[in-house]
Amino acid sequence: MYAAADFLAIVPAHWDEHRFAEPFETGERMTHRALELLAIGGGPANLALAIAIEELAPDDLSERSLVIERNETVAWQRGMLLPEAQSQVSFLKDLVTLRNPRSKFSFVNYLHSIGRLNEFINMGNFWPYRVEMSDYHQWVANSLEKVRLECARECQEIEPRRDSDGTLTGWVTHLADGSTIGSRYLVVGAGRDPYIPPVFAGLPDDRIIHSTQYLPRIAGLPGDVPYRVVVIGGAQSAAEMFDAVGNDLPGCHRTLVMRSIGLKTYENSKFTNELYFPSAVDDFFDAPPDAREQILREMHISNYSGLAASTLDDLYKQVYLDRMTGKGKLRIETMTDIASAREEGGEVVLELADRRTGTVEELRCDLVLLGTGFVREMPTMVRDLAASLGLEKIEVTRDYRLKIPGQADAACYLQGVNEATHGIGDSLLSMLAARGSDIAHDILADRAGRAVTLTSTSVTAN
Repeated sequence: MYAAADFLAIVPAHWDEHRFAEPFETGERMTHRALELLAIGGGPANLALAIAIEELAPDDLSERSLVIERNETVAWQRGMLLPEAQSQVSFLKDLVTLRNPRSKFSFVNYLHSIGRLNEFINMGNFWPYRVEMSDYHQWVANSLEKVRLECARECQEIEPRRDSDGTLTGWVTHLADGSTIGSRYLVVGAGRDPYIPPVFAGLPDDRIIHSTQYLPRIAGLPGDVPYRVVVIGGAQSAAEMFDAVGNDLPGCHRTLVMRSIGLKTYENSKFTNELYFPSAVDDFFDAPPDAREQILREMHISNYSGLAASTLDDLYKQVYLDRMTGKGKLRIETMTDIASAREEGGEVVLELADRRTGTVEELRCDLVLLGTGFVREMPTMVRDLAASLGLEKIEVTRDYRLKIPGQADAACYLQGVNEATHGIGDSLLSMLAARGSDIAHDILADRAGRAVTLTSTSVTAN
């Protein structure tokens, strides 16, 4: 009788090369590589998975796993790494601690390794600065010993591969540099697409900055020009940009436009925060549709359409001082829709529709900053993959595996896009350690099951 570990060893280390591999071309760049696991996106979700693979999986899987990131470096919320912005999640909800508090990849060990642990403890704060959380993620990427991570590798297309019987045997991922990667297991963790409201579609790109591009784009503008800046949105990213642009473009006049009645804080009681526990995922996944809908509706303000209390207080002080001094450089428009947006005579012209009175007012500006969040539907990459598989509906199992009809000897997992089935915390740091474990164990179980099948087939053949 074989043990599970014996089954894992039976899976051939080069299982996929006969299906995918063409000989590597001579020269510096390979045209094709054959791996067992490819994770697309070098953000915290796939970093947590990489840690789980290193700590839980045998070498023949971990050493044949690769994470690719399209940017030149690993960073967390790179467009909004503002100097004083803090994470809204405890440092203990890092990439690994909730799964393995003894792990060398913990945030605490990161602080210890760079010599800042005492100072962090002395600060007496559970919430690290966003820039140090981002640096922690890069440190993890640099500290991986078995799973590889490569930057400047952009995915352009994912092609399912099937054998002559129609069985799904794996994936071929096409990169922007013309090379391809074959894998049995695929994990998509590249994040959601930024949401650009249709009303702004006609504006030139140099007039619009989404929050995901705030820092690099704003850095390219002259700081001594008295820009008229309009920020769209009533949540954390919009408020942070409204605050930051006053320092980044010191002479600017700022207007904040939102549809809500006013800025409000997140709902973050300790009771509702229990719905961000990893253990809450099982209850949510097993709940009927009406219960899921109620939970998401009532928890919305705990993650969306709100601000951290400290951000709101600081912003109100700025508005108060502007009114007190009569400078008139800050303006906030509530219950307001953008009826239209156009460029005219070197200016952006916005038509503001007051939802209370129905009146429409023109507002002329130079720059529009969008704190409009992300598209709620599945990312383009996932929808394109689903289309290539002929899926009418995108669904995942409890272990985040994409449901694919028919016979399959390969699997795909989706990270951070399953709020409808896995709960409000699916896209947040709170779930990463546990989710990495769920996916890693599902892959290990699949490999063990395949080893059993191979062994049984071999015995029968003999």
